[in-house]
Amino acid sequence: MDREILTLSTCLACGGNSSELQRWLAEPFACARDLLSPARQRRARIRSASASALQEILNSGEGERRLQQLRMDGWQMLEAGDNAWPDLLRQIDDAPALLFVHGDPALLSRPQLAMVGARHASTEGLDNARRFARTLANAGFTITSGLALGIDRAAHEGALQGGTTLAVLGHGPGPCYPPRNQALAQQIINKGGALITEFPPGLPPRPQFFPQRNRLISGLSLATIVVEAAERSGSLITARLAAAQGREVFAIPGSIHNPLSKGCHRLLRDGANWLESVADLLAVFGCLTHVAESTLATAAGAAHPLLQYFVSGPNSIDQLQLRSAINISELSRLLSDLELSGDIRRVPGGYARCHDQQELS
Repeated sequence: MDREILTLSTCLACGGNSSELQRWLAEPFACARDLLSPARQRRARIRSASASALQEILNSGEGERRLQQLRMDGWQMLEAGDNAWPDLLRQIDDAPALLFVHGDPALLSRPQLAMVGARHASTEGLDNARRFARTLANAGFTITSGLALGIDRAAHEGALQGGTTLAVLGHGPGPCYPPRNQALAQQIINKGGALITEFPPGLPPRPQFFPQRNRLISGLSLATIVVEAAERSGSLITARLAAAQGREVFAIPGSIHNPLSKGCHRLLRDGANWLESVADLLAVFGCLTHVAESTLATAAGAAHPLLQYFVSGPNSIDQLQLRSAINISELSRLLSDLELSGDIRRVPGGYARCHDQQELS
């Protein structure tokens, strides 16, 4: 029997138990007899229910049908030994045995930054997620998140305005959850991004799958950014996983009156990196600076066009509006982007280019 069919059948038999699947596939195998041998099952601590399920799936031909359907729907199956398997994921202790990918698998090995936060986020939190994601994607990073409502959705939307984004799902290939993000999922694929999951096709979302999914979000990424989070939230789980995986964690401070700032403030007290602008991230994580600079140099080749309207010293928004003839709402958005990218800074009286700071001090 084809190896892919055997592998997918074993994944289906485990029903989303990633650690069991990893143990079962850890040793080489050439046929179903290898996978179902009593000695192998004992060594890999395979549940009797899983072994029975695999035998039934192989007898019924369900694995072959599922594989054909995956291919028809545009999904690929990656194993840990494949060339397209991302190196960062090899480094985590509980790496999955399989990944299902809809989109370009090469995206998994590009520099990624995870962005997570509250589902019921504030307007300010959503705006921060979109602006940071847009700026970082424009700088050459793939923004990775979980396609949930709130901060996840805003991060994907912002990234699509500047580059690519990757969504890690908490269910198997099939209809998107939550359903209202189905159009966004298609947009991610259409614009060169990807959807990935470790769960077998047809498996619906379950509460225990989302913490399991979170370790992949952090594991694929160089750093995890928490935009907004309550004191007890899945975003803090992702942050803890990132720290355990040896990855950097960043948190955006917020109002002391906003309950969704408490999680970020807790992370900051525990040693997370303070994040107010992209410059904060690049200053802490030096290797990202080189990636961003090289990407910006080739992609942009010139300074942001709004910067030509800046003079030495403070520039008020009214002065900039008169010089550029850009409407106030669009000008405010552009100024926010330049502030996030570290090109300008707020000063008394307006904004100044960062290289003008010495004149103002």
